[in-house]
Amino acid sequence: MGKFPSFVIAKLLRFLTRLRGGGSAFPGLALLRMRPDVLSETLGALPRGTVFVSGSNGKSTTTTMMASLMRAHGVSVFTNPAGGNLPQGLASAVVGAASLTGRVSADIAVLEVDEAYAGMIADALAPDWVVLTNLQVDQLNRFGEPENVYRMLRDLAARARVGVIVNAADANLVALGAEVAAQGSRVEFIDLSSDALASAAHGVVAAPLFAEAPERLPGDSLVTLVSSEGQRATVGVGGSTLELELPAPGLHYAVDAALALGCVAVVLGKPVDLDAVRTAMSSGAPVYGRGEVITHKGAQIALTMMKNLPSLQVNIDAMSHSPELVWVAVDEGTPDPSWLYDVDLGPIDHVDVLTGTKAWQWAVFLEYRGIPYGQVIEDSAEALAAVGSMALERGVTVSAIVNYEQMMLIRRLAGYKELEGAR
Repeated sequence: MGKFPSFVIAKLLRFLTRLRGGGSAFPGLALLRMRPDVLSETLGALPRGTVFVSGSNGKSTTTTMMASLMRAHGVSVFTNPAGGNLPQGLASAVVGAASLTGRVSADIAVLEVDEAYAGMIADALAPDWVVLTNLQVDQLNRFGEPENVYRMLRDLAARARVGVIVNAADANLVALGAEVAAQGSRVEFIDLSSDALASAAHGVVAAPLFAEAPERLPGDSLVTLVSSEGQRATVGVGGSTLELELPAPGLHYAVDAALALGCVAVVLGKPVDLDAVRTAMSSGAPVYGRGEVITHKGAQIALTMMKNLPSLQVNIDAMSHSPELVWVAVDEGTPDPSWLYDVDLGPIDHVDVLTGTKAWQWAVFLEYRGIPYGQVIEDSAEALAAVGSMALERGVTVSAIVNYEQMMLIRRLAGYKELEGAR
């Protein structure tokens, strides 16, 4: 089908799906059926090329930070919404940003891509740069051993047309970087000081090492994370030291910021504007569901998303005190929550409400740990009303620990309809 009618149909589908509230990958799926090469057609010839961001965790935040920093330097960016990292999600973002003639007005595409689909996406749109955040123990029901993800990320990195940027605090990525460098690829990296690494109780929570890794990669780091404390981070870049205010607390956010800054520096090919970086970081909002605070009928709810053991652990490590009102909402989007038994709950000394189809499994886990819990309310709408009332009565913010599916549902129930976030 021709480009113009394809985009007319896709945009109409986008309008219809958005009437019910929130985004949908269906328009992108339809566009891919009509125009299988749409990603290369619309994004393949952007002046500054394409950056893929992948890894076990931190993809959404790193991508968002990178886009913000590039815009602060006058670069027009196309990016995809957090979580929309499959081919249909990327195509849906194109539907939202493109004209009826299929033109995307941008200098560069910065795209979060799912590890398992990265090769398929690279078949459709070759990346110039590949940025890898980490390799952690992830959805075992989906990926099996982390070694499988190592191979996926290594194969993606080998397809970068210009170069690869890795987080050298993760020994697996050091091994990966050395492997693709030996094949002739350009490899850059960001690094962490020992003080920064020690700022979180469990460090960067990398998976066990699955390959022989050199002690370090050759050359100098693009950015060095010097220190991390709460929402503040100190980084060294281009011979200068820069203090940054992060959108949310935690070493993992500081690492994401360092990766984003390193990529921007190398893509721009010139020294970064330190004032522009500082302003962009301090004014950036958390990616939805990742430290985001939403309001429902006057009650404030801080959403902390957990996808796997490492993502939950680093967010708990970032807590500076015991949360007063805790809500845990987990459903079938987390098929196997047995990894909970390896979590160090740190300052979480109670849970007020448990929600979702996995609520009782959490209840068993809390019983096992000797941690008291209150109500089990499986229905999310009922639970939202209950925790909202508790928050208003106590005058506190709800600390909500949620999986991705519950995060999306709770946001919709609270009236947050816009979930796409692409520009």
